[in-house]
Amino acid sequence: MKKFKFQLETLLKVTQRKKDDAELKFAEASRHLEECRAKLQVLMSELQDGQAEFAELTGEGKTVNVGTIMMYNSFFNWKRNQIEEQQQVILKATQDKQQKLKILMQLMTYLKSIEQLKDKRRREYNEQLLFEEQKMLDEIGLQLHMRH
Repeated sequence: MKKFKFQLETLLKVTQRKKDDAELKFAEASRHLEECRAKLQVLMSELQDGQAEFAELTGEGKTVNVGTIMMYNSFFNWKRNQIEEQQQVILKATQDKQQKLKILMQLMTYLKSIEQLKDKRRREYNEQLLFEEQKMLDEIGLQLHMRH
């Protein structure tokens, strides 16, 4: 009997490559999301540092001119805008990561079904091989029995 050959081997290999690709894209999206979150933490820390500096500058008994107050106010508004923009970036990065995960899960399911089909076909092949072998042994046994 001829050697086992899975008819969908090419599809299996292509799907495996697509799954590997999807894993890389998911990992990249995860890394990007973490970088975005880290950047948000930096921005929030900068805002808190500026607020602490302003609180120290305007502490009890200290006088501050209007220009300094306006400068700090502009800084705080700028930082708040940066934080809001970064939160939007994080939202988009989270959605992107979820989409990449969904694609990865679909490919993993598809790949698993192809692998299960391959295993089933291999079992069927092995059963057929055993059947053919048993049939051949039966024929040999019958021929030996007929000669005696």
